[in-house]
Amino acid sequence: MSGDPWNPDQSSPGPWSLGPWRESWTPERHAAAVDEVRAAIARGDVYQVNVVGHASAPYTGDPGPALRRVAALAGARYGGILAGDGWAIATASPETLVEVRDGRIVTRPIKGTRPATAAGRRELLASAKERAEHVMIVDLERNDLARLPGTGPVRVDELFAVREWAGLWQAESVVSASLDPGVGLAGLLRAVCPGGSVTGAPKLAALAAIAALEPVGRGVSMGALGWIGHDHLDLGLTIRTVALDGARAHVWAGGGITIDSEPAAEVEEAAAKTGPVRAALRGQ
Repeated sequence: MSGDPWNPDQSSPGPWSLGPWRESWTPERHAAAVDEVRAAIARGDVYQVNVVGHASAPYTGDPGPALRRVAALAGARYGGILAGDGWAIATASPETLVEVRDGRIVTRPIKGTRPATAAGRRELLASAKERAEHVMIVDLERNDLARLPGTGPVRVDELFAVREWAGLWQAESVVSASLDPGVGLAGLLRAVCPGGSVTGAPKLAALAAIAALEPVGRGVSMGALGWIGHDHLDLGLTIRTVALDGARAHVWAGGGITIDSEPAAEVEEAAAKTGPVRAALRGQ
């Protein structure tokens, strides 16, 4: 790719090659973390915690085509690439962390995942566990928006709508409120960050559990990328995202844990979420 920031001397980087993935935790350790969250819920410490695993793989060559494949994954509301000197991020996120337009603030939390088949859709819609997990996060997002000074009534415009992303069904809600024009960007971001769908409830207690359980930091994942204009802000949550440093590609995936979570199913769900990104990187 001519003009790539990660290839500043414009030498030929060679063909793209991705090595084997190295997981930051084993399926057994992931499952054990799920059990630890369930125990914390039983003690009354938290209601839900989103636990996230990480994997990295060495790479060589020009990453441009691979990153474009990630950004073009079906269902990406926020598909794009951001790059600098020796690093790059590609996201195919379907989730809105926060949007401000025409005096309203909107967030669109996603919680609940199944294969994009007819049976998967029926299972997702019928799952009491997935719906309970989802409603907890919707309530958390309502509270986050209500913390903003001068914010009008917070409403749930859509609840548990099932939409498709890269071969998966996902449940999404839309939460919104009128926004006082005096609210600044810093105050707005303090209210909504980090996103409830990637933390849990109560948020501060969930963050403490995350810090104790997760094997590595989340890096650029579970943050936000988007754009800010003088009359419009739109930031997507950086789920379904890959980051490249000078030598390795990094991906993250996880899920929300409730008292009814089954450890093996949570491990499988995380693998399903990161699968399309890994496949796109390999050109499959």
